[in-house]
Amino acid sequence: MNEQELNNAISNPRNLGEMTDADAVGTVGSPECGDMVRMWLKFTEKDGQKVIDRASFQSFGCQTAIAVASMATEMLKGRTVAEARLLSAAEMSTPLGPLPPMKIHCGQMVEGALKAALEAGAPAAAAPATTAIPARLGHLAESLGEAAAPKPGKLKVVFE
Repeated sequence: MNEQELNNAISNPRNLGEMTDADAVGTVGSPECGDMVRMWLKFTEKDGQKVIDRASFQSFGCQTAIAVASMATEMLKGRTVAEARLLSAAEMSTPLGPLPPMKIHCGQMVEGALKAALEAGAPAAAAPATTAIPARLGHLAESLGEAAAPKPGKLKVVFE
């Protein structure tokens, strides 16, 4: 991994937080293990094409998921919907360097959230989008339900 890029993306994630005026939102994750990523997209029109003007995210997961989501939201700015649909998890994590095998799912969650948001805001079919975005989706923690509740027991924190 590119340690400098990773540390920067973790300590100073860009585009972190809910986007209240989003045109589309996508959430991917597993409430059972607690890893989730939600991505918001705001579109604009440029040369007759829908272009991503802004992107933001929330993440429950490891620092790698946060870093990949931060990088992805930067990469998305100015891309058409068609270009964004072609982005893979590997491409979005490229600035961080190759992810270790046990962290590849972090990039896949970010890709899944992006694809879900794109589908919600710009369906592939020729018909205009009819999906309404709720005024407020709530914080990502609310999506976890009981999985977000603290578990009784001991917690061990290890610093490396």
